[in-house]
Amino acid sequence: MIKVAVVGYGLSAQVFHLPFITQSPNFSLIAISSTQLKKVSENYPDIDVYESSEQMIRESDADLVIITSPNNTHYPLAKFALESSKHVLLEKPMSTTSEEGLALAALALDKSLILSVYHNRRWDGDFLTLKQLVKSADLGEIKVFHSNFNRFRPVVRDRWREQPGEGSGILYDLGSHLVDQALCLFGEPQSLTANCVKLRADSLTVDYFQVMLHYPHLEVVLGSSPFTATPNIRFELQGTKGSYIKYGLDPQEDQLRDGVRPSAPAFGIEPPAHYGVKYLSDAQGELQSVSKIETMKGCYSEYYAQLALAINAKLAAPVSAIAGAKVIKILELALLSNETGQRVAVDLSDFNE
Repeated sequence: MIKVAVVGYGLSAQVFHLPFITQSPNFSLIAISSTQLKKVSENYPDIDVYESSEQMIRESDADLVIITSPNNTHYPLAKFALESSKHVLLEKPMSTTSEEGLALAALALDKSLILSVYHNRRWDGDFLTLKQLVKSADLGEIKVFHSNFNRFRPVVRDRWREQPGEGSGILYDLGSHLVDQALCLFGEPQSLTANCVKLRADSLTVDYFQVMLHYPHLEVVLGSSPFTATPNIRFELQGTKGSYIKYGLDPQEDQLRDGVRPSAPAFGIEPPAHYGVKYLSDAQGELQSVSKIETMKGCYSEYYAQLALAINAKLAAPVSAIAGAKVIKILELALLSNETGQRVAVDLSDFNE
């Protein structure tokens, strides 16, 4: 049984981590650090509760520390946990700079510890479906890929993610998911071009972005807008034999927010009305077929199953520290492209697994 201590008790901990920790036979929750001491104690009366994250890391006998605190605390807390001989799961983005990410990866390797980044949307059902479709080559050679995470949030909210500082804003929050998925699908681009701006009144951080990843024979466009009141076009694939379009978001987050347990039969299953549609044409461009593609079942629990194997059997982490650091580097280059107004070369040669 892997003993777990969790840093933070906000949305991330309550929705994306604790439901999986508490239902898994591989993990045992023993401690949480939070300023919400009374609330944590009421909800988890049988664990130790700390106000200080550092004290919890130092005094608890946890095997694994899960860090869900604000982005600018990820590096110092992860460094302290690794130096305290704890395995670490870091919420995305893993750090505010790629240099910090590489330093943490090197420290984990030196200490023979698991350091993994929670890029859980690799296990979104629609992304798993997309991966399968790309692999099948049904659409021929993929030439254009659009990936969006749009929402309708025209008013700035009073929360730390929207306060100024390193690693804040929607580019690091949602952009990290989109970049990680793109790298999983297509690998390292040659260059990128980006527009990362503040569009909302009184916005203090980037709230709109479009990042274009340029490959030799492929263009990838990643974007997020806070002004999308219509259904979100999540994915669009364009290939030499046809296209695929998918609306809506994976249901797991909403289910978790609504209190649905990951063990529930319907968890991660998308209704048929939300399935993506595949369009196939002949060489002359004549439409040959239109078909709905059943969305695969989403499974964030698979991340935790693989993490348990990584810790217990010394297997590879479900998302490596290097993979997390690569995402940060792409985000840094996107901001550089935005600042200079230029296309920027991408070189990830220093990010070796």
